Amino acid sequence: MDLDRIIDLLFNITPAALVGAMAYYFFKQHVNNENKRRHFLMHKDLQKESLPLRLQAYERMTLFLERISPSKLLTRVHPTSTSKTDYESLLIATIEQELEHNLTQQIYVSDQCWSITIAAKNATIQLIRKAALPDTTENASKLREVVLTELMDKPAPSNAALAYIKQEVSDLW
Repeated sequence: MDLDRIIDLLFNITPAALVGAMAYYFFKQHVNNENKRRHFLMHKDLQKESLPLRLQAYERMTLFLERISPSKLLTRVHPTSTSKTDYESLLIATIEQELEHNLTQQIYVSDQCWSITIAAKNATIQLIRKAALPDTTENASKLREVVLTELMDKPAPSNAALAYIKQEVSDLW
């Protein structure tokens, strides 16, 4: 008789346990979906607010790269004396100053974009230093000429960084 009673009890408990398990599963799914929906809405609101700031940062990085492009830099920054070392220092100081004005933009751009931008800045400085090294470059005018001639053979270091920024901005859409 005990066995019959246990079997009856199992027959009565089994459907209730199944319904309870299914209810738990569906409730858990509902809570997870609701959390995901809240997270999505919060992320969407944050993105709505941060997108203009990010686009502005990319604009400033583009402007920075355009301003340190050797051809534009050399036409904008004129030598104050005939000394090539003074002009080299002036050009490098101008590039560094341009970067200082844009340091906070690294918060809004990706790490890779920032690294590529810094690499373009360093490559531009290296190009100027390399042009100032030979003894044939004896004055500031000759330094300008050597840098511009160097750019005839290969693209400016900032071009690759500009292409990367354009690609990254197009990925935002």
